[in-house]
Amino acid sequence: MADSSFDIVSKVDKMEADNALHQAQKEIAQRYDFKGVGASVDWSGEKLLLKASTEERVNAVLDVLQSKMIKRGISLKSLDVGEPYASGKEYRIDASLKNGISSENAKKVAKMIRDEAPKSVKAQIQGDELRVQSKSRDDLQATIALVKKADLDVDLQFVNFR
Repeated sequence: MADSSFDIVSKVDKMEADNALHQAQKEIAQRYDFKGVGASVDWSGEKLLLKASTEERVNAVLDVLQSKMIKRGISLKSLDVGEPYASGKEYRIDASLKNGISSENAKKVAKMIRDEAPKSVKAQIQGDELRVQSKSRDDLQATIALVKKADLDVDLQFVNFR
């Protein structure tokens, strides 16, 4: 029997992120506390650009965006948020969505699998994802449970289980 395997990836669904952004834009346009403060959130290339007249308001815009992302099933671990900064008469926050597992996080996960998972499980880094293989599907499921309960600073998904 051939080895069973699955991939560990970190990807954000662009359409879900877009839907969350549009829901946040609607709420910002309708809310009374955002009237007249120039509050907005938009795509700026691949990044998100949040704007408002004061630092408190731009943080409130970020809070609205984060709540919409949670409702759409996007983990906040995949949102990389910068610090508020002044730009002319307004404050801005740059945010971006993290796709792919960084090499240091991939090494952490691979080491954790090597140390704590069942011995038949092998993990190898392939670019920005990890391939995990074993002869036993039960060992692979135990490995998924192990990785899920680990507190990592990256949002992980498990795909291509075969």
